[in-house]
Amino acid sequence: MGTVVGIHVVSAGPLDDDTQLDRAAREAFGDLEHIEEVFTPFNEGSDIRRLARGDLSICDADPQIMEVLDLCMTARSRTWGLFDPWWRGWFDPTGIVKGWAVEQTTRRHLAPLVASGLVDAVGINAGGDMQLLSAEETTWTWNVGIADPFTPGATLGRLSLRSGAVATSGTAERGSHIIDPRSSHPARSVASATVVAQSLTEADLWATVACVAGFDDMSWVRDSTSESALVVGVDHGVRRWVGDAADATPPGAAPTPWISEPERERRHAS
Repeated sequence: MGTVVGIHVVSAGPLDDDTQLDRAAREAFGDLEHIEEVFTPFNEGSDIRRLARGDLSICDADPQIMEVLDLCMTARSRTWGLFDPWWRGWFDPTGIVKGWAVEQTTRRHLAPLVASGLVDAVGINAGGDMQLLSAEETTWTWNVGIADPFTPGATLGRLSLRSGAVATSGTAERGSHIIDPRSSHPARSVASATVVAQSLTEADLWATVACVAGFDDMSWVRDSTSESALVVGVDHGVRRWVGDAADATPPGAAPTPWISEPERERRHAS
């Protein structure tokens, strides 16, 4: 997936036997490696590239292709075409498949560790995109730094949440690689977009959409499943919201503190 993937596990004390934990981690990494082999557009032997060339039929492809295909068709409709994996004339779900892969892997292999009481919390971090889980009875809270796209190593703020997903898209790490399917040109007005949701599939999708829509267009927020988000423009302007409440910080102004999970809950309740 062109990035580093790490599994993070939190336990209140030492584990008497880490066999189950070790097995779950190995199975999780194995799933991600298989998904990479199937979906990467950078390997001519992947199912995605073979489908594009006509060397492989959808019926003979990995069954996960059909699952992601259905997901993408729904996503294209929900986003009014701001997400379109067919913009190049062939199917490339790059803008959503990483979030989907990490979420599915977390729920399949790591969530049972929390549900069984073996660990207090567990999560996967794939290049800054995270699916995080915490047991109901634990006091553990994940603290996630939101990277400043203009200053390597610096953060714009910190997000605190017990369970959920965080995804960031933008130009800071890989340049102008996000394409606006309406024009087939790179989306350039957003330096980074960070979206918080319960599902990493959703967070990844809407972070991509935020970049494509552009800094000045927040109309997509009402259709998203984001719980909170932050968009940084190339002119250093900042926009953030909780649910459907959008706010804008003028370019050059100091950003306000990131909204924590308790604050999100308070605002939703009010």
